[in-house]
Amino acid sequence: MTSNSPRPATPADADLYPDLAAAGSLAAALELAAAEQGLDLDVVLCNESDPLRSAGVASTAAGREPCWIFIGAESRWFNINGLRQGVQLLSGATSDLGELARAAAGWRNGAKLREIQKVAPFIEVSELAEAHERGPAAAVTVQWRLLLEDLRQEADRLDLARQTLELAEAASAEPKLRQLYPLTSHWSLHFTTCTGFPYSWDVPFVDPLRDGRYRICGPSRGTVIGEAETAEDAVALVLNGLPENCGPAVAGTANDRHPQ
Repeated sequence: MTSNSPRPATPADADLYPDLAAAGSLAAALELAAAEQGLDLDVVLCNESDPLRSAGVASTAAGREPCWIFIGAESRWFNINGLRQGVQLLSGATSDLGELARAAAGWRNGAKLREIQKVAPFIEVSELAEAHERGPAAAVTVQWRLLLEDLRQEADRLDLARQTLELAEAASAEPKLRQLYPLTSHWSLHFTTCTGFPYSWDVPFVDPLRDGRYRICGPSRGTVIGEAETAEDAVALVLNGLPENCGPAVAGTANDRHPQ
């Protein structure tokens, strides 16, 4: 990660980060912490515009982007995150640079999330992240269950949540929609043919209306297909608007199929 016009680096607090101050950058300090444990991070990526506050480690595993580390400003924390095919799989925060190096090495070498967590317990591993590791079909199955569970928790409190729940339950009963990756945004229910962000916009989506009806739009945001009185009728309009050969959701992002 480089910049054509680097701005002056903001010094890290030497009291919080004496190891960074001594090494001269987060990347250099991370390399030293790895070497002390016999770990090889290859070349640690240095953010030239802010070398004391961020660094990255590339991965040899297919689909994994470099994981990036950022430091805390008011207390000693190293925050790490890593994406694979548009999904954040790696995340966590620790004050221990050595533990951070072990997590980065695991990400670099293609270790599974639970394997990384075993040597770096600060790493957070969610059920959905593990499902994404297993593949798109597993991610779709878990995402549907989690989405329905979340909506059921909100349905007694918010009318729009209740409407979206009715819609999601009707959609989940349709095999052609159950194989797509579902998500909500401002109570609208969306279906995407890929499991990573940015998501696809090739399937119609549904907005619950405050009068209890539903508006079906898409594939583009500004295109209105029609309105429906019931969740079942709304789902029928979505099914009628599916693109040809709309198969199961695949791993990756919309940009993988339609590069910018």
